[in-house]
Amino acid sequence: MTQQYEYRLTRIPAPPTFTDARSVIIPDAVMQQRLAALLQRMNAQQLDYLVIYADKEHGGNFEYLAGFIPRFEEALLVVSAGGSLSYIMGNENLKLVPFARNPGTCLHAPIFSLPNQPMDGDQPLHKLLASCGIGTMSRTGIVGWKLFADLALFDVPAFVADAVFQASGGKQRISNATGLFISPHDGVRIRNRAAEVAFYEYGANLASGSLLNALDAVEIGLSEKAIGQRLAAAGQPNNVISIAATGDRFSHATLYPRDKLIALGDRFSLTVGYKGGLSSRAAYVVTCADDLPAQVADYLTRVAVPYYHTVVSWLERLKCGITGGELYQTVENVLPKERWHWHLNPGHLVADEEWLCSPVSAGSSAVLSSGMLLQIDIIPSVPGYAGCSIEDTVALADAQLQQEIAASYPQVWQRMQARRRYVEQVLHIRLHQDVLLLSNTVGYLRPWLLDKTQALVKAAT
Repeated sequence: MTQQYEYRLTRIPAPPTFTDARSVIIPDAVMQQRLAALLQRMNAQQLDYLVIYADKEHGGNFEYLAGFIPRFEEALLVVSAGGSLSYIMGNENLKLVPFARNPGTCLHAPIFSLPNQPMDGDQPLHKLLASCGIGTMSRTGIVGWKLFADLALFDVPAFVADAVFQASGGKQRISNATGLFISPHDGVRIRNRAAEVAFYEYGANLASGSLLNALDAVEIGLSEKAIGQRLAAAGQPNNVISIAATGDRFSHATLYPRDKLIALGDRFSLTVGYKGGLSSRAAYVVTCADDLPAQVADYLTRVAVPYYHTVVSWLERLKCGITGGELYQTVENVLPKERWHWHLNPGHLVADEEWLCSPVSAGSSAVLSSGMLLQIDIIPSVPGYAGCSIEDTVALADAQLQQEIAASYPQVWQRMQARRRYVEQVLHIRLHQDVLLLSNTVGYLRPWLLDKTQALVKAAT
């Protein structure tokens, strides 16, 4: 007989948090392995050169090899099939090239600098690319940050694409090669080694700890800014815009925390993300259901419980070897899209970016495998009701990867095990052995934000 479950609002301790976690530096050997894997993929696709574009918002593929982004400028990294690297930099990032994790030649392109800065030594960009070896017989891939089915489309500035075309004598031997990095099937960035999992765990821990800190501070009469301040942590850069929003959002086109004060019955949203993980919550500013506006008095049973059941189902279905299509269908079975109006992929991969790519879609054949970092990202939309959200980050790891993490990063491993104990013993969610928890708040949902003691818990009927 199949065990049946329900979800009850229960007084439980909050998840453990870890304020003393230390950042992990990616070892030189791993940075070299990244380059070697990319060169292997270039050879398989018979590419002679890659031209990798970066700016502050779209620097992940560049940073994967370089270890840094060009901050407020643009930059190119040219990789040859033979393994030589050329960094084409603006005025204020030339000084970073000597610190590149995979060393290369530095070339100066003042055109990448800020408006009205000196243009001393300016050369046409196509000539700089030619000096890297790109010529009329070269098969060259351009790497931006989007995946296009049409490999003749490029998501880089026109002046960059035009320079590549000019150096190559036309477009005929140029293709979009972003998939080498982020294809959900075989991109080099979608699976992580032990050091990389440990590196990203730091950000997921930071985000989820900051989120719980902000949740604990929610009180009537405090401003969004007062809550938003608690999302900032350790001076680390966010990879999404932080959200601390009460009541109606986006008035006056404002995306950021405002001076608006929290009121009883408000809908409330919190989001914060760092490299490796984002945590997000949405619920009501109430102590109990009696405080809800009359038109949403059934929020717990109408929205929160069905949503929570879906997240639990997602977590309990997750393991190495299933396809993204199977995980998608799990969500569709328990929270049908036609009724609940979610529209994004119910789960995606994360890295330095909050959204790297997603293997999770209807009918997807992409196999979920060891080393993938996934964000729970299911967003129902029920007209008239506030949303419900418990986005957090988990990893898939086979026995070998788990052994490597435990041996090389014992403190990271201990935090992961503490999180598992909480989820299994307090929330009663059954995780497959392949699942590791990077966020502290996985599976933890307080639907009433003024009651800091109660959360939804899976219980046998």
